[in-house]
Amino acid sequence: MGFFAFLILGLIAGAIAKAILPGRQGGGLLITLVLGVVGALLGGFIGGALFGVGINEFFSLSTWLLAIGGAIIVLLVYGMIAKRSAR
Repeated sequence: MGFFAFLILGLIAGAIAKAILPGRQGGGLLITLVLGVVGALLGGFIGGALFGVGINEFFSLSTWLLAIGGAIIVLLVYGMIAKRSAR
């Protein structure tokens, strides 16, 4: 998968993760992009380690599920860190 396709995947995965998680998450488009890309990398790593499936093709269902799952994990961690630093 190309670099720009990976960025688009990360942006969309981050936006879907924000829509899935309840509550209000901060951050704009740039934070969503960064969290989505990091989440896609994390999802690809976890998928490769546990299931032997990685992020290979842009239009693959497993790629999207791994990227969204990773983005949800990263968004949860980001939310915990942001709440802790706001105190």
